Amino acid sequence: MRSREYDIDFRDRARRIRAWGIGLLVLAALQWTWCALLLLTPYEVGKKPGDPYPAECESRLLTERGTANNGLQRGDWCQDERDWPEVLAVLGLSVPVSVAGVALFTSGSVSSRMSAHAEAMRELDKLADARNA
Repeated sequence: MRSREYDIDFRDRARRIRAWGIGLLVLAALQWTWCALLLLTPYEVGKKPGDPYPAECESRLLTERGTANNGLQRGDWCQDERDWPEVLAVLGLSVPVSVAGVALFTSGSVSSRMSAHAEAMRELDKLADARNA
């Protein structure tokens, strides 16, 4: 009976590990979504706080003119609003979160499957022993 309790506890731990992996993967997906929003959506920026006529800026990635990338030397306020380092920082932070999430999810899934397989093999051995007896 002890081995059954141990097996149930082992499966619960495996499920918790897999749940942590899923949580980290969701967090990484949110970071990727934030990065995509920063790169793909147009935005507005005011020259000073409370500016009634803010400048409209194109997205950082899909710009036809240089509104997002030229900077203040050409009288453009868009570059300072969404800097590349912020986007790259979000993207860089998502990598270790993704790797940890994949590792935990895989470990939890494999542990759970191996435990289920071991139980199935024990049941088959019991049936084979009962048939031979």
